[in-house]
Amino acid sequence: MRRPRDLTPLLDPRAVLLVGASSDHAKLGGAMAASLASYDRPVALVNARGGEGMHTDVAAAAAALDATPDLAVLCVPAPACPDVLEECAAVGVRAALVCAGGFAELGGEGAEAGAALQSRLAGVAARHDLAVLGPNTSGFVVPALDLRASFVPGVARVADGAVAVVAASGGLNHALMFALERAGQGVSLGVGVGAGTSVDAVDLLAHAATDPRTRAVALHLETVPDGVALLDAVRTTTATTPVVALVVGEHDLGDFATSHTGALATSWRTTRALLEQAGAVVVDDEEQLVAAASTLAATRLTPHPDPGVGLVTAQAGPGLLVTDALLGAGVRVPELGGAARDRLAGLLPPMTHLGNPVDTGRPGPRHGEVLTAVAADPGVDLVAVYALAEPVVDLPASVAAADLGDAAVVVGLDGSADEVGIGRRDAAKRGLACQVGARGLVSGLVGLVADARTRHRGLDDVVAGTGWVGATDGAWDEARAKDLLDALGVPTPARAVVTEADARGAIRALGGPAVLKVCDPAVAHKTDVGGVVVGVTEATLDDALARVRPLGAERLIVEELVPDGLDLVVGARRDPVFGPVVLVGVGGVATEVHADVALAGVPATRAQLTALPGRLRARALLAGHRGGPVVDVDALADLLADLGRLLLDHPGLEEVEINPLRVTPGDGAAGWVALDALVVPTTTRPTTRATTRPTDQED
Repeated sequence: MRRPRDLTPLLDPRAVLLVGASSDHAKLGGAMAASLASYDRPVALVNARGGEGMHTDVAAAAAALDATPDLAVLCVPAPACPDVLEECAAVGVRAALVCAGGFAELGGEGAEAGAALQSRLAGVAARHDLAVLGPNTSGFVVPALDLRASFVPGVARVADGAVAVVAASGGLNHALMFALERAGQGVSLGVGVGAGTSVDAVDLLAHAATDPRTRAVALHLETVPDGVALLDAVRTTTATTPVVALVVGEHDLGDFATSHTGALATSWRTTRALLEQAGAVVVDDEEQLVAAASTLAATRLTPHPDPGVGLVTAQAGPGLLVTDALLGAGVRVPELGGAARDRLAGLLPPMTHLGNPVDTGRPGPRHGEVLTAVAADPGVDLVAVYALAEPVVDLPASVAAADLGDAAVVVGLDGSADEVGIGRRDAAKRGLACQVGARGLVSGLVGLVADARTRHRGLDDVVAGTGWVGATDGAWDEARAKDLLDALGVPTPARAVVTEADARGAIRALGGPAVLKVCDPAVAHKTDVGGVVVGVTEATLDDALARVRPLGAERLIVEELVPDGLDLVVGARRDPVFGPVVLVGVGGVATEVHADVALAGVPATRAQLTALPGRLRARALLAGHRGGPVVDVDALADLLADLGRLLLDHPGLEEVEINPLRVTPGDGAAGWVALDALVVPTTTRPTTRATTRPTDQED
């Protein structure tokens, strides 16, 4: 496992060299010099042309300092950066910020030269063991130290706070810091990773986990060079400090893998799923990122399988918006018990709503007692309070005075900018989580609940899976793949592998209409090429053989026809970034239409695996919708663990997929049967891809 870097020379340097400084604040080096002027430790300016207060070379600047220059900030053109970095290393520099663009991010005709230049820069960093942030970044800030190594105007306004921003983009790093500022929250650290030459999100998460000023991390990701190290860093960090993650790239799917599992397990989808499994709260946009991170910086629930929210609102309309959004996000809003309702009836005037949410009408002097009553309900773990800012009640003071027991609380304020600002600052002084508006309140609440649920799932025991001993080399057709499933105890249809001459006898032996398939490892999805015929009898066999004969397959499968049911896709694939992952989703003819899947990395806990069906949009179908079959989620967890272990134990396997896994009605929980199976070894991949809808018996 990779060891994170010590970032002290970068984020807490004894002295700084600014190479490429300028007295013109309109230039990058001038803006950076102005920002660094706030740092209370020595800063030496270097410009080859000289100038007032400037040194003409790195060695002279270092010699003039009273302390060793731990950090060099390079505001020079890209071609000069490797040589300048060499000069800085020679005077004892241990970390560098490289701001210039023009490296591996270049496209077109400059791509090769840009990549070579970045390789040179990385070589210098590796040779001298330098912590290099960038290139192609606008910098970083550590407000508590007044260290503002950024050329972006306005960084002086970023206040010290409890949220560490770790962003792939320097621009988004600053956008998030300014958004946190508008939300009344400062930052402990704000870093734009840029190209990540030798400092990346893994190093920064490790730093945040041990930083006493950081109480939450806002993480923005565009690419993941080392998935295993990233997930390990997230697991380590979230043990003490919550991480809220925003992953971009939903619509950049990259190359599709041959199987449906590979096609649906996109980089974006996989990254989100595995970050959540590792303990992060995964959000959809930057507004949610800011709201969830700032809320978690103020309060955190203990691990809980399903926290309940009690909402106390002074305005019914916004209360309905909040409740509806929470229910839509899968957050539990329980009915209050009799004791709480009786207590509320004695506190609130007639015509108010005493359920959940509790509509107080205009909050009165006993508002704190209302909160106490709601928090005391055994189904409530988290109290949400919403009101317009008005002089009738000081909402933060009312919340602070309430006896909330073990329940956490989030305040939602609305009103004029001045009144909201006053209330928000008051809440911050009292250590209360506070969001502006119904949408911000919901994002904060959902973040708290997601954090508690994810951490609780991680406490369960890992499902080991059933081991399998066998050779993985050679070609894998459907028959061999189903033999593997049989060995794992996965039911498959009765079948025979035959030549044309033996097909009639096989159909007769099955005693009813059958399915005829080509059995060829080169054909991954047989329906595309007419390789599957359903409902074949002895009378129609000749026509069926005439349909599949042009494919040239020497072997055929004659298989029993399975009754209708619910079709799932279940699989495991070796992700190039994160390693083995498992997947479950809507299968059969609907696989690509719905693209409705949930993923987890393996090994995984039982709680993590049993939670996957509940993340599907079509989750109601798996729970007996309209009398349909019920999926046994514990048995499904065992199957996923078995498929994942196949990849863990056998490096020669790239993918294993069952599609469809047909669930059929049974006594109590449903049984299932694997109608088709695909195994892809690491050295070979089938060449055929699905482009049309499969039949209801195959894929």
